[in-house]
Parts: sequence; structure tokens; C-alpha cells
Amino acid sequence: MMDEMLLMRQLSTPITTGIPQTLPTDLTETVPKESFKDLLSSKLENDPDESCVNFSRHAMNRVLERGIEISAERLDRLNEGVRLAEEKGLNDTLIIVDSAAYIVSVRNNTVITTVGGEEMQGNVFTNIDGTVIV
Repeated sequence: MMDEMLLMRQLSTPITTGIPQTLPTDLTETVPKESFKDLLSSKLENDPDESCVNFSRHAMNRVLERGIEISAERLDRLNEGVRLAEEKGLNDTLIIVDSAAYIVSVRNNTVITTVGGEEMQGNVFTNIDGTVIV
């Protein structure tokens, strides 16, 4: 539960590149005190041999906009998908975890973008060299 709260805080914080926007009141009340960055750091400290996938600014914006849930368990599965893709020599990979799809640059260990829920229906994923379902 704490891990989920940790993730929600970071994922609920907007990243702006222009005019700053404020969060609606109902979102700011539910923002946990720990950040997604803290969760990733904690994961790296607990498993130093296991690298943890990063999220690009674009991917973080998509997670927020699309309301994609990223729990510690899903993050572990995403990391497992990246590991499997790397073992197969894949570079730009579609990784599907539950009802979310992540386009990952395996070489850079970075999520480039993500799509969730019903948005996946009818989507065409291009410029990938493999798919991993975890």
C-alpha cells in the first residue's frame, strides 16, 4: 500500500515545460508524501544488481494524462519485460503489463511512451522490433 502511495505522489505531480498548471484540489489531497523517484531509488538500493527502468518526461506525462496505474508489482513486471527483451537482443520493444502497453528503448532502459486501457483498442504500434507480455 505504501509503495502505491509512493508512486501516486510522483505520478500526480505535473511536469510542465511552459506555463505552470496547478492540480485540481481533489488530486492534491490524495498525493502521497513519497515520490515515484524515491520508489525507484529504493528499488535500486534493495536490488543493486537489477537495473530499474526509467520513464522519459513524455512517458510520465502520458501516465498522468491517461491515468495509468503504476504499482510496485507492475514496475517489477515491467523491469522483467525489459530484462527478457534484452536477453533476446531487442532494442525498441512493446511491453504489455495487464491493461497497459509501454514502448521501451531497451538499449537506454527507458520507457518512451505508454498507452492504457481502452486506448489500446485499435492502436497500431510501429517501429518496434519485438513484443513482451508479462
